[in-house]
Amino acid sequence: MILSSVSATCHRRGKDPAAYVLRHVMDTLLPYPPGNLILFPEPNSERKPEIRHVEGDSVSVTFVECDLDFNDLTGYHPRNCDMFYPLVPLLGRATKVSDYLSVPLFSVQVTLFPNSGISIGLTNHHSLCDASTRYNFLKAWSSIAKHGTDEFFLANKSLPFYERVIKYPSSLDELCLNIPGIPAITMEYQPPHLVSPTDKARATIVLTQEHINRLKKWVSTQLPTLEYVSSFSVACAYMWRCMAKSHVLIGERNGDDDLERFVCAVDWRSRLDPPVPPTYFGNCVGASITPTIKSTILAGDNGFLTAAELFGKVLSETLKKKNGVIVDGETVIKTAFLPIPGLSVSGTPRTKIYDVDFGWGKPKKHETISIDYNSSISVNASKESHADIEIGVSLPAKQLDTFLSIFSEELESFC
Repeated sequence: MILSSVSATCHRRGKDPAAYVLRHVMDTLLPYPPGNLILFPEPNSERKPEIRHVEGDSVSVTFVECDLDFNDLTGYHPRNCDMFYPLVPLLGRATKVSDYLSVPLFSVQVTLFPNSGISIGLTNHHSLCDASTRYNFLKAWSSIAKHGTDEFFLANKSLPFYERVIKYPSSLDELCLNIPGIPAITMEYQPPHLVSPTDKARATIVLTQEHINRLKKWVSTQLPTLEYVSSFSVACAYMWRCMAKSHVLIGERNGDDDLERFVCAVDWRSRLDPPVPPTYFGNCVGASITPTIKSTILAGDNGFLTAAELFGKVLSETLKKKNGVIVDGETVIKTAFLPIPGLSVSGTPRTKIYDVDFGWGKPKKHETISIDYNSSISVNASKESHADIEIGVSLPAKQLDTFLSIFSEELESFC
């Protein structure tokens, strides 16, 4: 299975965007050299995929102009999902080379909204990196752009760490390459286009620090023995409860056999033994997965407390276990790919996406486009305060209306 992580960040217009972005993205690629994913289809499928950089490799950077409403796109209200797709770059076509396929991994699109602003859209293949690496790249790029030099970037000791120092059983590779239900790669493979049902809409909601503190207090009071109660855990639990209730109210997942779960990625860089640097380039994440539960229970009167207890316990266990991503790797991978519906998280409040400043000030809005097709919500620190949590939601339009009503009405009961 090949998924892309895609996003679009909108800014008020500053300097000439084409020359400005092109010059500084080229500077940033010096410590982050471009490369391609090398895949070996049958009969060479026993060879492991590689990420390979050779002289002449490049990154696609596209400049376009758009007449859509900039203020509408950067709002928090419901909008059709497909409005955003013109802002997102394609990865490009895979090419056949001898006995392997070369697949582009990263692309950039700068979209100009005349007299309004610009959007910087990024698409990366998830085999290239996780959210932490992607954020480190954005910080490097914006620092070089803002200061006109790499001195600040280098002074912060932010150079990517490329050494493959993580030791893990080879059986994990075999397991990942042979996941049931995932079609084999052939020489005809091409990266998928971003598509979504046309009835889908997206909206952004903000849980303020006051909201979060009230949710935490309620959970701690009702579940005094629950060890782990954090801003992130209660925000995710509340979202899970509201999402489950919206499914039940529109007639989905309302039977006794309808089960679901919550899945959260955990950054393992600091949790390995020995730890790897925070600038480790690539993917270093594991999954924290709750037990399955009936959707109707989550939709019931105590659904939020149930969600908070389930997620709080499993997240606490995950965070406490050194090398858990390696020790429990096979079990986690097998569990993660079971065909069980539910909700997952893209992003983390730890990455301060609104602090990424190219010299134009804070972005006006950040959107994670990939939540349109992977049953996820996006979670980031808010633009106005790092203590607030900004959450992106993408649902069929009718369900989105139901979800937003549940979210706001039930939140008032904690205030």
